[in-house]
Amino acid sequence: MATATSNIRSPSIILFGKGTVPYQRTAAPFQIPQFPLNRPRFTALFASLHDGNNNDDGSNKVTKAVGLEELFEDSPYDVVSKDSPFHPRPLSSTQLPNSVSAGSRLRVAYQVGVRGAYSEAAAEKAYPNCEAVPCDQFDAAFEAVEKWIVDRAVLPIENSLGGSIHRNYDLLLRHSLHIVGEVKLAVRHCLLANHGVRVEDLQRVLSHPQALAQCENTLTKLGLSREATDDTALAAKYVAFNKLKDTGAVASSSAAKIYGLNILAEDVQDDCDNVTRFLMLAREPIIPGVEKPFKTSIVFSLEEGPGVLFKALAVFALRQINLTKIESRPLRNQPLRASDDSNNGSKYFDYLFYVDFEASMAEERAQNALRHLKEFATFLRVLGSYPVDTTML
Repeated sequence: MATATSNIRSPSIILFGKGTVPYQRTAAPFQIPQFPLNRPRFTALFASLHDGNNNDDGSNKVTKAVGLEELFEDSPYDVVSKDSPFHPRPLSSTQLPNSVSAGSRLRVAYQVGVRGAYSEAAAEKAYPNCEAVPCDQFDAAFEAVEKWIVDRAVLPIENSLGGSIHRNYDLLLRHSLHIVGEVKLAVRHCLLANHGVRVEDLQRVLSHPQALAQCENTLTKLGLSREATDDTALAAKYVAFNKLKDTGAVASSSAAKIYGLNILAEDVQDDCDNVTRFLMLAREPIIPGVEKPFKTSIVFSLEEGPGVLFKALAVFALRQINLTKIESRPLRNQPLRASDDSNNGSKYFDYLFYVDFEASMAEERAQNALRHLKEFATFLRVLGSYPVDTTML
């Protein structure tokens, strides 16, 4: 079955310079304030250390707080003292999500830019009662948080079927935002059409490329051609607004309600275990705790050599720290490096390694693991230490 290559794009919703951001059902033009580029960046993440010896017994007793900048004195990122009047008070892990559900109206950016997207549902799960602000690109969501246009961003990082969203891994390193939480969303695709349209009337179906791939077997059995759009909700909106009779959309049930479409079939994905993990991003880190399960995300690079990656991962195994994710990405500034062996003249790829592990930076074993890793890592950055999402929709 041939797949058309046409792309249907949403109206421009851009968070750079001048733009338009929808507030609920309407959009109002605004001028983005231009902040000076040399404003302070808040990167101090405070961890907890034990007094006394440095054993790795996993004890959770907390007695003294220190800055992570002491662990990474050569960090390329600016560090602002916790006593500085310019340093906003960081969120406490005990405030998530209680402070939001208590009625606070945080502005939360998500991608892409129409209502009914799965990303919108993730934003509302992460921050109930928030004002969800759609952005047309992942870059725009990062920029919106950094420029104080919104308070948080909720962006996808991996899917159980489609794998990692590499673009957001790259953006995590390019920007100075902190991971302050995660949210996992079960993805349940529906086949939508205008009222009065039957399944046998359909000739084609619109949706995001990943959603089409996740429903490939079902759509093939129905004999439908597939066309890609920027988002599942955008596909539903396009079908509804153009009153198409021969075209359906693969999107969520909430998109059907928003755009007045009929649900012809539910759970049309080929695999019922379809879950997307989203990251919650903020300008300041939270203070890691031990009162609930925590996860820590880091990124590092290594010199080339036999067993170097093994040694890097061993610092966690030696301390009984479980790794939940490891992802490699090319080091953009120097993707190729000449071998130290001048005789063979070969070159090899340089990589960054993104790792998630099950431990809080308030635990001494996690701090000791990173001290150990720093001994041979050429670069190391803590992206965030945050509570694990143990719920599922």
